[in-house]
Amino acid sequence: MKIKHGSKVAIIGAGAVGSSIAFAMAIQQLCTELVLIDVNQDKAKGEALDISHGLPFLGQMDIYAGDYSDVKDCDLIVITAGIPRKPGETRLDLAKKNVGLAKKITDSIMEHYTGGNILVVSNPVDVLTYMIAKWSGLPRNRVLGSGTVLDSARFRILISQKLDIDVRNVHGYIIGEHGDSQLPAWSATNIAGLSIDDYSKTTGIPFTQADRIEIAEKTRFSGAEVIKLKGATFDGIAVSVSTIAKSLLKGENTIRTVGSVLCGEYGIQDVATNVPTIIGADGVEKVLELDLDPQELRFLQASAESVKKILAEVKDLY
Repeated sequence: MKIKHGSKVAIIGAGAVGSSIAFAMAIQQLCTELVLIDVNQDKAKGEALDISHGLPFLGQMDIYAGDYSDVKDCDLIVITAGIPRKPGETRLDLAKKNVGLAKKITDSIMEHYTGGNILVVSNPVDVLTYMIAKWSGLPRNRVLGSGTVLDSARFRILISQKLDIDVRNVHGYIIGEHGDSQLPAWSATNIAGLSIDDYSKTTGIPFTQADRIEIAEKTRFSGAEVIKLKGATFDGIAVSVSTIAKSLLKGENTIRTVGSVLCGEYGIQDVATNVPTIIGADGVEKVLELDLDPQELRFLQASAESVKKILAEVKDLY
């Protein structure tokens, strides 16, 4: 039964990440129509069938496998397809492979595109967000990357564990690249409105510079740790992406550290960078410019430059 009302979402890529996102969306009933698109059509059909078997306990949705013609009338298109990074490969090696794939995907999407936001999840996400934004020709607000939303969640969890407080009371952001040059915005981190230092004084729980360094490092390598232990990361990103999707589909105007092509914000130009951003029905509603301390601003700008260096290597290849 095809439901003709509500939101429609397409997920490009039915691998571990794409199928996990679909499952998370089904649990939260984020849309009424969800299509999985993959070159392995049997995999897409199997994932759609498997998820649909849980619908009697969740609610009515139309979940099915389709092709690129099904992106027509979508409110949200999520791109998860990509070639995984192999041992010994550099980020540039990965970028060269996945930029070529992303070009084919973008061309296929735009052949049938009639509207909606495009959310890029595939890695290297900052490079691909920039390239897909350029290839699509869409307004910059319509193409965004999942960015450092999951990194920011990992950051908050580590702080909550150190300070023994509910993670929902921890507010903080990882900004810059989704990768090695990311950085925590400590100047914008607080516990229920108190700075980390003030909260430490109030509670008597020490929080030293060494603690800051340790948490930043653990955050940076959290993904690698998960991969080392279980072989891949997909549950955390599935919840993160479904949370972004909810904000986009419901027009919630939520602040998330998604990536978009900046046009002068933070002194950064013509590169996708992850900073706190209001996201809603029209995608990127507003990029927020935090009052970062001077060192954080320099690190953020340097992080953007590291992504630009990779872009310079790949942008003319396709």
